Amino acid sequence: MVIMPPLRKIDIHAHIMPERWEPLHKRFGYGGFIVLEHYREGAARMVRDDGAFFREVQRNAWDPQAIIEDMDRHGVDIMVLCTVPVLFYYWAKPEHTLEWARFVNDHLASVVERFPTRFLALGTVPLQDTTLAIAEMERCVRELKMPGIEIGTNVNGVNLDDRRLFPFYEAAEALGCAVLVHPWNMLGADRLQLYWGEWLIGMPAETALAIHSCICGGVFDRFPRLRMLFAHAGGSFPFILGRIAHGWRARPDLCNVHCVRDPREYAGHFWVDSITHDPRALRFLFEVIGEHRVVMGSDYPFPLGDLEHGRFIEEMDIPSSTKERILWRNALEFLGRDDLLPATQGEGSTEAMVSLH
Repeated sequence: MVIMPPLRKIDIHAHIMPERWEPLHKRFGYGGFIVLEHYREGAARMVRDDGAFFREVQRNAWDPQAIIEDMDRHGVDIMVLCTVPVLFYYWAKPEHTLEWARFVNDHLASVVERFPTRFLALGTVPLQDTTLAIAEMERCVRELKMPGIEIGTNVNGVNLDDRRLFPFYEAAEALGCAVLVHPWNMLGADRLQLYWGEWLIGMPAETALAIHSCICGGVFDRFPRLRMLFAHAGGSFPFILGRIAHGWRARPDLCNVHCVRDPREYAGHFWVDSITHDPRALRFLFEVIGEHRVVMGSDYPFPLGDLEHGRFIEEMDIPSSTKERILWRNALEFLGRDDLLPATQGEGSTEAMVSLH
């Protein structure tokens, strides 16, 4: 058994992709997919197969050794890796998305296998086909030993309260599979092309809509043991919760069609990451969501992320027990990995940790 030192930080939200893959438009016979063009050492362009530029990435987007160097620089013990949302491919033919998801998940599992004390991984699934999504989720959990999966905030414009997704949630709940919800296919994207609005405004709004849909659509009532974490601090949801709750009271005919409780009562039901870029916003997040449901995340390695990996949390004037919760303890609860808790239970324990696997 490998013995680990006491945990300092778990980064719940980080991305990685394979270094190379076969061009999918050639394999599947139609376009819209991303190609990774390595144009110089340690740098590549993510380009759509029609030639449209998407994003430039560096070595730390695919090389685990480069990621570990950054982790060590910022005191991150464990990073939870998942794919980049542009690679979800929910719009593709389901059987093709499944094939791609299996490739991505096998890659994620191989990274964890190479560095079992530094990484965990969340898989991806073809969520546009519930049957195929459940099968791949089961493979991720049972065969690849992943603690959970990552999904988008909508499926081709269909919100997360759609009844067609309920069998998927039921299966995730039964598996004990954690679900990280990441914004993509953003609400109002056609109006947000200037000033980086799709990322700065669209992502928070998209995430808020996903949480709103899960509350008012009855997802949290129907699946009370389903562990869900919403990226980017829950987007704009924490700030508009009061408005949503007021709407639930003022217009139940529109808001409460599924007979849910006051929306405020669900605020501690799900987790969010800590990417607020502002200590004041994080304090407000503690008040609204609860400090037991906030988990340190970075959105590594992208520029909108917290690329100091929670340094502002470490410097905040808050109790050490709160910092411990945010920086690693809440992550283990979300992931369902109580086996990684200190051998001596209790806040602030310095006992050794057992191996990740």
